[in-house]
Amino acid sequence: MNYQQTIDYLYASQPAFHLVGASAYKPGLDNTYRLMAHLGNPHEQLRAVHVAGTNGKGSTSHLIAAALQAQGYKVGLFTSPHLVDFRERIRISGEMIPEETVVQFVADNHAFLEEVRPSFFETIMAMAFWYFVEQQVDIAVVEVGLGGRLDSTNILIPLLSVITNIGIDHTEFLGETLAQIAEEKAGIIKPNIPCVVGETHPETQEVFLSRARVCNILGDGLETTDCRLWFADQCGYMRKRRMKEVPACQLKGSYQEKNQQTAFVALQILRNICGVELSKEAIAKGFAEVCTLTGLRGRWEVLSQKPLTICDTGHNGHGIRYVAEQLSNLLASSPHRLHIIFGMVNDKDIDTVLALLPTEAVYYFTQPATSRALPAEELCRRWQALHPIANTQLPIANRQSSISAFSTVREALTAAQEAASADDIIFIGGSNYVVGELLRIYS
Repeated sequence: MNYQQTIDYLYASQPAFHLVGASAYKPGLDNTYRLMAHLGNPHEQLRAVHVAGTNGKGSTSHLIAAALQAQGYKVGLFTSPHLVDFRERIRISGEMIPEETVVQFVADNHAFLEEVRPSFFETIMAMAFWYFVEQQVDIAVVEVGLGGRLDSTNILIPLLSVITNIGIDHTEFLGETLAQIAEEKAGIIKPNIPCVVGETHPETQEVFLSRARVCNILGDGLETTDCRLWFADQCGYMRKRRMKEVPACQLKGSYQEKNQQTAFVALQILRNICGVELSKEAIAKGFAEVCTLTGLRGRWEVLSQKPLTICDTGHNGHGIRYVAEQLSNLLASSPHRLHIIFGMVNDKDIDTVLALLPTEAVYYFTQPATSRALPAEELCRRWQALHPIANTQLPIANRQSSISAFSTVREALTAAQEAASADDIIFIGGSNYVVGELLRIYS
């Protein structure tokens, strides 16, 4: 098989969550341990940072990886999903895994994959860990796929665990409440392994404290020197010291401030508790050049200036809240119109997301090319039901309805570009898949 045939085989034989949703989800670690044993248990040979969370875990992972790269380490980075190229998921020091290596891995392990029938995620995680060990990375930064406790990546015994935040998402797998979801995310906390929690909430903090007690990282309490649990949003690094100034960052979304603080605290722990050599200069360089160093895209990314065109991968209520705030701030500082191209998949809390979006905008609802896509017409109907007054007050753009449905992202983008003046703002988001298609168009 060539590279494209190999990718087609992976999608066809091992259904991928990003394409088919819940039917691809295989909770439990039995298949993962079988894969690892078959490959010589590469997970046992990795020095790793393990990153979970509802939102921000990708950005936080890239920030940590970038700082380690800037220090001169050979850094493996495993994230999901990809936006444009499958190989974005597996990188070493910013470079994507070569196509021929993907082909080699599948060819060498084809018979075993046919026998075990792992999920798509299990296979690519195994590929990543095998590749990182083959290439002798110094340290790997590994993002959880879904949840934590039952996620395939939870076979790791890392140097450090990081949990960015807890929000309502994937309730069919993780639970209906913040506390239930926190229980699943807290499952990555390991005995005697330090952990950083980025954001806490009254419903979730006790969950983390309880898990920390079980794992013997709370010591005699949060104010003692034997504590190995840090809440980055409360007292900062080491609990008794003021939060140091977080370096300037290439990621410009206002919501990224929380991810930057979480990553910054995690890097302090890696340096001062885990014994990883890491200078202030390397951390500053990693933050300032994170996208350049790691290839991160789609996080409040400016694609053009006239009109100002921005995309972002925020896709649930917790993430969209910050995106909506920043859009409202942009609109408040500009006399011009806001054009929003928006599409979602059908397993999200659609109404919660739509209710958060600004009403003072021209909407181009669309749908990504995946079976999980919510039809654009359905998004229109649900928007109108949530905003009955706003529907009659939105401006009309070049005789185009203020709320329109488009069957493809390309058609929606073309319509917005034709309607927008050079001084207007175009935002594209709602789903990783919408942003991925947009980036392919721009590429």
